[in-house]
Amino acid sequence: MIDKPLRLRDISLFFFPLMLNVQFMSVSHSFINAALARQQDPVTALAAFSVAMVLHMFVAAPSYQNQSITIAMVRGPQSLRATWIFVLLVAIHVAVLLALLAWTPVGDWILRGFLGVEEKVAVEVKVVLGILVPLPFLTGARGLLQGLVIQARRTSLVSIATGIRIGALLVCLALGAPWLSGARLAAAALLGCIAVETLFAAWFARRCRIHHEGAAEHSLGEIIRFSLPLALSSSLQYTIPLLINAMISRLPDGALALAAFGVIRGFLFLLAGPLRNLQQAYQTLVRQVADYPVLVRFHRRVSGTLAALLILTAYPLNGPILGTVMGLDAEMRAYIALPLACCALYPVFHGAANLLRGVFTQSHQTGLLGRGTFYKVGYLLLCWAALRLVPLPVPGVALAIFLIVSAEFLELLYLRRNGRVRAPALFAEAPPAR
Repeated sequence: MIDKPLRLRDISLFFFPLMLNVQFMSVSHSFINAALARQQDPVTALAAFSVAMVLHMFVAAPSYQNQSITIAMVRGPQSLRATWIFVLLVAIHVAVLLALLAWTPVGDWILRGFLGVEEKVAVEVKVVLGILVPLPFLTGARGLLQGLVIQARRTSLVSIATGIRIGALLVCLALGAPWLSGARLAAAALLGCIAVETLFAAWFARRCRIHHEGAAEHSLGEIIRFSLPLALSSSLQYTIPLLINAMISRLPDGALALAAFGVIRGFLFLLAGPLRNLQQAYQTLVRQVADYPVLVRFHRRVSGTLAALLILTAYPLNGPILGTVMGLDAEMRAYIALPLACCALYPVFHGAANLLRGVFTQSHQTGLLGRGTFYKVGYLLLCWAALRLVPLPVPGVALAIFLIVSAEFLELLYLRRNGRVRAPALFAEAPPAR
């Protein structure tokens, strides 16, 4: 039986609910920051929650591939049980690391000795991490359940669950305010709203029917061998902003560069982050060689639109968005305008790289993805060593944007080169547009 040709309309119906899901997540974090800004000691609360979330995201990075793992590996009840076991093992690993940071001297050494966090903030960070110890079990289950829903092409249900999470977050913040304060309130509310989201994801997953007639089941060993390179790649990806921050913080304009890079990264998360869903789009939608060029055309249109939005934000809308909405002064707006405009290349590279990640994930060549991210981190370490030998007289934020864009481009080149070798049919001349 020949599958129906993939259409741009099919991709849009699948992709845009997932894109909306990323925007919902961004909004939920904005609500948390708004609540923290109204606490008695907002600076400590915001700093503690920010540091705690950076540490949590780095430690929990191996579980962020659960959607892709589920889409690629679940082919029936046996592989579903094996995937649940893998997700549980990863959640236990992450929870143990969070517990070490929260309740042992390891956390003191990381926070005070390595990160240089002041004592008052470090105490709050450890409390937040302690509250979040159960979170890996919820986010792990949520990722698997979302993967099942995405397999069934019911991506709107993923966005609905995240929208419910925002409502639950506001309720949790209101109910917890009389009992908790500061970053502790934010941590408890985050835990509560993700629990609600996971319950709805489970309900939606039960309503989805996935058909893999005749498909081979996967054992736990196969799932572990498939998933570990993805987990490594995910962990290494989260070291990249840490490395860039470490480089620019030592420059003459280090404080200004860090603040500007933080603002620009927020825009990149909002306007380029959704393109990571192209990986799941390839895994779910591409069923024949002719489908791939259609997905490439979709990527070019979406990434081109997002790139244009970055340029518009940097210049024509500099005052309304960066000034009125973001509250940045004229000096900061001028400092980040050109670097923000140069980031227009990032959505194009990021989307193309995630398309290729989908190709290699679906073909179970995940080791190549781990090596690609390893080379990306190695490139940044070489740049750091070179800068220590020959400092460049450039603004720190310009250096940060060059590093993050060039690193993404180099990973894209590596993946595309290997794609031409391992999946040559995808890079043949595209058929006429449908």
